[in-house]
Amino acid sequence: MIKDDADAVVDRARMPADVDAPDKVAYGLTWRQLAILAVAGMLFYGAWNGLRDVVPPQAIIFVGVVLGGVVFGLVVGRRDGLPMDVWLLHAVRHCRSPKALSSVGESTGQVPEWVQQPKGRVPLPAPLRLPADAIDDNGEIAVGGDRAAIVAATNINLTLRTASEQTALIDGFGRWLNSLSAPTQVVVSAQPVDLASHARVVADAARAQPHPALEAACADHAAFLAGLAARRDPLRRQVLVVTRTAPGEQGNHVARRRADDSVRALSGLGVTARALDGTAATAALVAAADPYRPPRPGGLAAPDAVITVTGEGPKKTGRRTL
Repeated sequence: MIKDDADAVVDRARMPADVDAPDKVAYGLTWRQLAILAVAGMLFYGAWNGLRDVVPPQAIIFVGVVLGGVVFGLVVGRRDGLPMDVWLLHAVRHCRSPKALSSVGESTGQVPEWVQQPKGRVPLPAPLRLPADAIDDNGEIAVGGDRAAIVAATNINLTLRTASEQTALIDGFGRWLNSLSAPTQVVVSAQPVDLASHARVVADAARAQPHPALEAACADHAAFLAGLAARRDPLRRQVLVVTRTAPGEQGNHVARRRADDSVRALSGLGVTARALDGTAATAALVAAADPYRPPRPGGLAAPDAVITVTGEGPKKTGRRTL
């Protein structure tokens, strides 16, 4: 119970952060951990019955204690937020999977003909299979037989609000979550900010100011941005909401309509949100794939776009493909 400045009593309930954690069955262990220990115990029992007549019992016990410690560490150990056995399974899959991919052989399942067999034990590139197929001009992404759309949103600081305002915002966010009837993903990422280019733009604009005082202020601000870019690596927070069509749902613009509904719901919470068009959605996916590369300049055609030259200059047609 918290009482704010307006004498309003607000109920607070604590929610654990590990709501998706598996249930503990016995001795603080899950079903998976107990199954690993049971299998290890059965193997040790079988080895004891099969080897005790030909191998000294002391040797069997010593090996069993060593392997038991390894199994126990495998069961209770964790790394990078994952159980140790799951982490080792991912490590094995990573070592066995190809490290070079090629988008040319995506449809045929074979590598391009121009790829030559390298010397040594270097594996050939494997076909690159992306989950998305194309992006329309309105921002809808073709994902197999489904469609998806992206909403870019800002964040709000709850610590600067009163208890009643925090409760109202959380209730509004909960109503939006409860209204979702299709798979929805919220991606929060940190991306670097190129302050050096902003400093150059401000410095160039300072020369065109009509008054010496404005020119001095712009030059001082440009110097501040340049110094900040040299001393630190500033980051900005990006929030993307990806909406998809429900299984079996038909319609050409269902994902876009769901994105517009999310924009209206989030705008009521004081969040600045907008549904991304084709160009912005492409830039968002490129930044998500390689966040530390500078963004691609606008106006460039997609790889499969047809370039036509007219009297007004080159134009591009077609749809973006991934």
